[in-house]
Amino acid sequence: MNEYKTIAAIDIGSNKISMAIAEISPDGNVRFIEDVKIPSSIGKDTFNEGRISAETIYETCDTLKKFSQLMKDYGIVEHVAVATSGMREAENSEYIIEQIRIKTSIKVKIINNAQERFFSYMALRSSIKEKKSLRNKPVLVINISSGGVEVSAQRNGKLIFTEYLKLGSLRLRETLADLESMTIDYPAIMEEFIESKLYLLKPLVNSMKIKHFIGLGGELNTIIKIIEEEISTDEEINYIKLDTLGNLYKKIRRMSSNQIMDMYDISKNEAEILLPSVILFNTFIKMTKAEGILAPVASHRHGVIYDIADKMSNGSSYVNDDAIISVWKIARKYGVDKKHASFVAKMALSIFDQTMEINQLSNKDRLYLQVAAILHDAGNYVGFTNHEQHSYNIINMQSLLGFSDEELNIIANIAYYHASKLPSRQHSNYVSLSDQNKIRVSKLAAILKFAESMDSSHTQKINKLEMIYDNNVLTICIYAIKDIILEKWFIEENLEFYEEVTGVRLEIRIRR
Repeated sequence: MNEYKTIAAIDIGSNKISMAIAEISPDGNVRFIEDVKIPSSIGKDTFNEGRISAETIYETCDTLKKFSQLMKDYGIVEHVAVATSGMREAENSEYIIEQIRIKTSIKVKIINNAQERFFSYMALRSSIKEKKSLRNKPVLVINISSGGVEVSAQRNGKLIFTEYLKLGSLRLRETLADLESMTIDYPAIMEEFIESKLYLLKPLVNSMKIKHFIGLGGELNTIIKIIEEEISTDEEINYIKLDTLGNLYKKIRRMSSNQIMDMYDISKNEAEILLPSVILFNTFIKMTKAEGILAPVASHRHGVIYDIADKMSNGSSYVNDDAIISVWKIARKYGVDKKHASFVAKMALSIFDQTMEINQLSNKDRLYLQVAAILHDAGNYVGFTNHEQHSYNIINMQSLLGFSDEELNIIANIAYYHASKLPSRQHSNYVSLSDQNKIRVSKLAAILKFAESMDSSHTQKINKLEMIYDNNVLTICIYAIKDIILEKWFIEENLEFYEEVTGVRLEIRIRR
């Protein structure tokens, strides 16, 4: 790319629909041009009724028509539009997405919790990477949206852990709405409810002795707008003192939504979720030793823009490292043999890298293979019999940073075929894949089978392997430090499937 590229990112959230327009330079730097936000009732409908009403659908399409016109005014031909929990959990989301496509030409992609966290992470990384005071220290990051709360801890920009809780501000308001008329201290009930959902997370956060707290999400922007005169700003990062947040809580805990609207001149949507937002931030910050909240300018739509810029400048390996950290956390949870999984992953990636040109696979495929290799034996936690099915189920249940549900299913299928089974039209998990993904899964499963065979004894006897491709024959030289009769037998069992999938003849040579 030899010139600047202008792109738009649209975020269809539970409480608002927003769009960021930015220029991306040839080296991946981002300059934001415009940021637009319009209130929405999507989350209120979904969290109350499970469906989005016809009136809200009309309003959503009208809003996106305006966004579409704005993109035309800027001459934008490329955009990314994502929808989060309000749309994701609605029973009629497919209808709405189709109506949006027809009426506005905007193609909306519903993202899962892990992808939401990924985009927030991308925005956060870009906002605080130059802040020296946060280096070498653990930081708790709380991203509150209308539908949920992402809780993560980082050090030096690297992820330590991440969790997602269905405790969003609007969801809380709608879930506990019936209790408001039954008590004179509604905020106390809300606090008690939140605390009941955090009992497993609290000891972990407390043990880290965190002194730095970062807040994210549109709900925090409303708080900042209200207490603007009492906060300080440094390098586009706002700072809210703990006492300031506490004083705001004292003021609004006895006020109705209408009173909050009048006092702070905010919209009805903002007023309704202010109290649960303040309580949520207050609850989480009390788990730390932080004296206030750092609030950088970061959101999903900004994260989408930064993700595109990152890919243009080939910076995705940084994010992949954090994804793998999350994967190893899952592996530990399910008692995966780390030495065996590490060895299989190492061998699988070695095969992948040395045959990348032959198999015509991408760097994203490499990441799928690595995750499947680490988690292929996770099913042993459930039972040794049919453990590949258990691995498949476990992987599909996860919320992995940056992976869509479709991508998780690809990874689960790769792991499913790591042992004796071969992809078959008799398998519902395989049949449900697209034709392109059937080929992808088969190629990567063939590599994983090969790599797993090399450690059949779980004793890591093989040191390295080298591959030479000539005249449609792939010669694999295996360097072993011990006798590998068992491994050689398993390797030979899997040769035919690899040849069948890749169309390449294999020759195995054992060297010591």
